[in-house]
Amino acid sequence: MPYYIGDVIKDKQELIVRTPEEFKKSGIDVMLRTAVDGVDPAKGTVSLSTGQALPYDVLVLATGAEAVWPGIPGQDLEGVFPLKNLTDGLRLKSFIETARCKKAVIIGGGFIAMEMSEAFRSRGMDVKVMDILPAPAARWSGELGLFILEELRSNSVEFLPETRPFSIEPGLQCRLRVKTSRGDLEADVVLVAIGVRGTVGLAESIGVKKGETGAVQVNFSQKTSHDNIYAVGECCEVFNRVSRRWIYAPLGDVANKQGRIAGQNIGGTPGVFPGVVGSQSFKLFGLEVATTGLTEAEAIKNGFAPVSEFIWGLPVARQLSRGEKLGLKMIADRSTGRLLGAQCVAVEGAVKRIDTLAVALWNEMNVGEVGYLDLAYSPFYGGAWDPIHIAAQNIARKL
Repeated sequence: MPYYIGDVIKDKQELIVRTPEEFKKSGIDVMLRTAVDGVDPAKGTVSLSTGQALPYDVLVLATGAEAVWPGIPGQDLEGVFPLKNLTDGLRLKSFIETARCKKAVIIGGGFIAMEMSEAFRSRGMDVKVMDILPAPAARWSGELGLFILEELRSNSVEFLPETRPFSIEPGLQCRLRVKTSRGDLEADVVLVAIGVRGTVGLAESIGVKKGETGAVQVNFSQKTSHDNIYAVGECCEVFNRVSRRWIYAPLGDVANKQGRIAGQNIGGTPGVFPGVVGSQSFKLFGLEVATTGLTEAEAIKNGFAPVSEFIWGLPVARQLSRGEKLGLKMIADRSTGRLLGAQCVAVEGAVKRIDTLAVALWNEMNVGEVGYLDLAYSPFYGGAWDPIHIAAQNIARKL
């Protein structure tokens, strides 16, 4: 959605993966503008807003997630938007163009907020990002966080740390005014990007169990606590292979995989979804920003004794470098040396490094092994000793 709003993707039809007509060709009926009023597990029926009652042998809950709101006065004013789905994106872009918005305030500092700051700036808008945390994209802490902050500033995005919104009201010079702990901010449009939570009301209404995260509890086959009811996507939990706990990870790629596994099981081809290691990435102006596994704080929370290493490296061999730096933080368990997580930020090469380390996490490798991985060497893509090798070997010396 940020790329559509920022006009990188110009045709909204490009955002639609399959139309109802295309589904129909595969024998699938898509019923748009039709709400589910209730489910009767005993009878095996779904009651629709149209008055119909559909029988089922197996039910799949794919109710998705909903935006978290700050719960402040004025959040329902015209010009205040979430960005959770296609409808939100279409409404937001239409409003920006129709109202000729010049100033945007973003409440929240996560990766959606970061992507939207670039989208708004690409439209020539003045952008202010406020968050209750001390740095943007807080998962990337310390020097990596400063690297991200520098990129925002160099692209004329103002970041307001440790700032709480109190209310939104009609503005004087602009449509809206956001009253905050750091003063008032004038805006033509306000984006609320403080997170999402699973839409679990329907599941609750029929007694389907929720996990510790508040999302629907599933097993590795995507079955819920009801034997013939499955759940997939942003409404349910997922197993984290690093922490060995069930977590909430509302990401599109995870939803796709869960949906396929549920479909296989329903269709008679048994399968399990083995989980995730927590990999994410986003583009911020000229930077690649990526992460996998646990942060130090998460490692401690999950019972590990973490040791970490941060290095500045080069995305290419020294002889070909244009002075562009790569920041890599690696985290391991002090007692075993097992890799626990990593974060990376660079003009280029960050996602490549994190993808490599995600595979190492998946296979529970230790930093001694990671330090000698056989990576594809070419001066155009890295040195003979890659930043991955250097960071892993530095941690190994600390054990």
